[in-house]
Amino acid sequence: MILLDGKRTSEAIQQEIAAEVDAIRENGGKVPHLAAVLVGNDGGSVTYVTNKVLACERVGFGSSLIRYNDDVTEDELLAKIQELNESEEVDGFIVQLPLPRHINAQKVLEAIDPRKDVDGFHPINVGRMVVNLPSYLPATPYGILQLLERYNIETAGKHCVVIGRSNIVGTPMSILMAKGGYPGNATVTLCHRNTIDLGYHTRQADIIIVAVGQPGLLTADMVKEGAVVIDVGTTRVPDASRKSGYRLRGDVDFGNVAPKCSFITPVPGGVGPLTIAMLLKNTLKAAKREVYV
Repeated sequence: MILLDGKRTSEAIQQEIAAEVDAIRENGGKVPHLAAVLVGNDGGSVTYVTNKVLACERVGFGSSLIRYNDDVTEDELLAKIQELNESEEVDGFIVQLPLPRHINAQKVLEAIDPRKDVDGFHPINVGRMVVNLPSYLPATPYGILQLLERYNIETAGKHCVVIGRSNIVGTPMSILMAKGGYPGNATVTLCHRNTIDLGYHTRQADIIIVAVGQPGLLTADMVKEGAVVIDVGTTRVPDASRKSGYRLRGDVDFGNVAPKCSFITPVPGGVGPLTIAMLLKNTLKAAKREVYV
């Protein structure tokens, strides 16, 4: 069994990005700039956005953090998005989700210029991904592809079961694994909360990608020997022995599933660290005009 080390892979990707930024700077080019819009004071969102800003500093990007109280109006937020769309300084930006209930999140996401949509959530980028045109891929699926590629895991002709059909992870992951190229060319089954006898499907899988936020969902009896297991789940569960009062648990019963696997991601330290790295990679693409000429 080999652990898929997302932390080490993320660090390698960020070093590669930093080297490209150094070359851009030395050649007199414009350094990439990522902006983040944060509404409210949700602890997880604040931590995540702060980490994005710190990551920008590590690779030499410019960065901006725009904060609003959770009573900001939808019109005010949309006006800021338009301002960022028109900014020559900002190459890409994200609006951190979730948003307060009085704001239509889909309307906000669709207001972002697809050329600056480095989260890859705009319908135009999703559509371009589906028809195999250059696009910004959602960061978590993009990170999973990087893990598979950098660990030389064979995907062509393999049966891949994706559990979870969110627009952020499960659905794009199922599309990307079925596409031509590497990683890809897999036969994909997409499972979800209405799937009958989930174990029937997972026991046939060479590769299992689970992203539902249900701790311990995937158990040892649901996995065949030699399977590759990618765990996207990160749920806080109470743990009185920790200073924080909680620990992170994935969607996989790691202790019992890991011995059966050829490769498996840990939680934490698996998929999570790659999300920010791939956001940076999308921003670099935006700055270099690699997706939209």
